[in-house]
Amino acid sequence: MKISIRRSRRAAIAVALGSVLALTATACGDDGSGAGGDKGDEGSGKGKIVFWDNNGGVRTDIWKEIIADFQKANPDIKVEYVGIASTEYQSKVDTAIQGGGLPDVGGVGAAMLAGFSAQNALEPLDDRLAGSSLNGKLNEDMVGVLKAAGGGDGTLYSIPTSANNGVLYYRTDLFKKAGLDEPTTWDKFYEAADKLTDAKKNEFGYTIRGGAGSIAQALDAAYGQSGITSFWNGDKTTLNDPKNVAALEKYAALYKKDTPAADLNNDFTKMVAQWDSGTIGMLNHNLGSYQDHVKALGVDKFRGIPQPIGANGKRVQVSNPVDGLGVFKSSKNKDAAWKFIEFATSHAENSKFNKAAGQVPSNNDAAKDSWISEAEPTKLAAAALTDGSTSIVQLPYYLPDWNTISKADNEPNFQKVLLGDMSAKDFLDTMADQLNKAQAEWKEQNG
Repeated sequence: MKISIRRSRRAAIAVALGSVLALTATACGDDGSGAGGDKGDEGSGKGKIVFWDNNGGVRTDIWKEIIADFQKANPDIKVEYVGIASTEYQSKVDTAIQGGGLPDVGGVGAAMLAGFSAQNALEPLDDRLAGSSLNGKLNEDMVGVLKAAGGGDGTLYSIPTSANNGVLYYRTDLFKKAGLDEPTTWDKFYEAADKLTDAKKNEFGYTIRGGAGSIAQALDAAYGQSGITSFWNGDKTTLNDPKNVAALEKYAALYKKDTPAADLNNDFTKMVAQWDSGTIGMLNHNLGSYQDHVKALGVDKFRGIPQPIGANGKRVQVSNPVDGLGVFKSSKNKDAAWKFIEFATSHAENSKFNKAAGQVPSNNDAAKDSWISEAEPTKLAAAALTDGSTSIVQLPYYLPDWNTISKADNEPNFQKVLLGDMSAKDFLDTMADQLNKAQAEWKEQNG
């Protein structure tokens, strides 16, 4: 009997309700009883709203600064900030959708958007955007990504704040000492990873992401080397194409040979901290960690460049999700929630946020500010995305189960690949089978 992936996921969420969730105590500005399907209310546009940050800790300081600016401009609105780690955010929201306790406004990036909208948890924002000061001021591509990720009907459920891009950071001082060329190709990347490794001295050429968030980085390495430029071939994913299998085998083989053994449990914070404090040659992350590297190393000891190009002379990357802010449908003060989003994505505040995050602003005026050209990785990433040198493999964020499949379902399997307990082929075949079923279900439901 065929079991719906979505029904399986919802069953898992229902089981999770047996746990007491402390976040229900920090619910909407009303009694916190709103759940998915609750229509909420416009409210007075004043009073208290609750904001859930989907990258708490990492972005807490800048969000508190923006909140302070907002409350100064809107003294009749109080914003309660709740920072939630990116690795925990989806489960917190999913549980609150089912059991109550959603905030008024929260981070809603492309990777999670379809799952939330499928549960009827988000307020459509097309009309609000059209009637606001933001109309015509936001990057059309970012808006388009979020519309496409919303589940298939083109409704806008999230206002973009920023776009990210994969970056290869490398230690210029270590490369110069070893006489290595800049790792602009995958061949040069592997050469450097090997040459910079001396495990006896605790020196390694690379740090790999084996913990939370590992799948996107692994897919970037697979498609980047294989040169395959589409995630789908008809209704079947290219994920387990033999070229991707071979590429992932080579990439995973770096573990413990040219990387620290502790990398098995690396999420991005551990990986970034390790690179910033040690003698590791290269790190794959995104624009978001640039300022951390500047603080730790200074601008003279590293560079952040676009991902390596493949054997065919082309650069292929998987899409990095656009991040954004959404209003939860159960909010009893949607008017105030929208005012907060409109303020946070205005020219000055969006520029301030993205300068701190090291990402590409969604506000077109903010994207013209001088700091963009001063932050080299951001400047190079923006150029790589617009100069025709890069092909983007669009990941299927529109699938309600994408985030579950690419995280909870398969991150443990990728660790098995690194440990040699599962082959790269079996890993990709397993994930491909799940995605093919999810795609078929989505097409059946959306015509």
